[in-house]
Amino acid sequence: MSHSILDNVAVVLYESQDSINIGGVVRSMKNMGVSDLRLIRPCQYDPNRIEQVAHDTRDIVEKIRHYDTIDGALDDCVYVVGYSGRRQAARWARHTPRSSAVDLLEHAQVGKVAIMFGREDHGLPNEALDRAHAICTIPTTEHFSLNVAQACLLGLYEMHLLAGDATKKIPSPRHAAGAPVKAQVERTFADLGAALNAIAYFKTRNEELIMRAFRSMLFRASPDSRELLMVRTASIEVLRTIEREVRGAVKAALMAQGVDETTATAAGKEAGAAAIAARGAESVASAAQLTESGEALADA
Repeated sequence: MSHSILDNVAVVLYESQDSINIGGVVRSMKNMGVSDLRLIRPCQYDPNRIEQVAHDTRDIVEKIRHYDTIDGALDDCVYVVGYSGRRQAARWARHTPRSSAVDLLEHAQVGKVAIMFGREDHGLPNEALDRAHAICTIPTTEHFSLNVAQACLLGLYEMHLLAGDATKKIPSPRHAAGAPVKAQVERTFADLGAALNAIAYFKTRNEELIMRAFRSMLFRASPDSRELLMVRTASIEVLRTIEREVRGAVKAALMAQGVDETTATAAGKEAGAAAIAARGAESVASAAQLTESGEALADA
């Protein structure tokens, strides 16, 4: 079988509760040319039973991968669309299955993309939606009860049609530096959160809501890996500056009181580390690694 851009599409199911729905999703994937299925903490299921629901799908069933965490299932993805009918306070990019197919296949040119579906009873939780670059809602009547397999089929159908249009000219990747994978994205948000915490930004603000707003803002901006690294290194520099200023101030104050330089230096280092807390210290340490690995940005 020749290579297809749909080979870069994964379907992610979060805590599936019914093996019949897993089988329905597998059947949809087989029909639409997608073979990468990832299950996050699914219910128990019998692979043979899945094949009874979805005939001639052993090739897909044998490759199903299981994950304990959302991040584990998405770490190699450059773009993720979460399917949800819930209204969100954060301003995620909103899609229908048709419009999401355009974005998904555009990003699939440079890396793995995923469509993610939630539990049958409550859908995707906030922690999963936080990992999505965009949200897809399926337009229906007021009776909007679609099961997971139906929703998945609609999403895959639109991508299948778009990928199968041989006359469509797909432009070259727009991101010269390449799209960041999910692991890079999560490290950036961790360092950004640490920097904001170090300057007491969350003292009078809700940390969860603020970080969710930053996520939606950056996801709408769709930064490439170099642009995302700028955000991360800027966050790390905030922490390094705080650590350096506190360390120097404590050392100077102690030496002015007659404390010997060795003791004052040690006390300054301890105070600097305490000023940025545990996560901040980890970020500061990672700055040296970024520089040594050649990932750090050159001066513009």
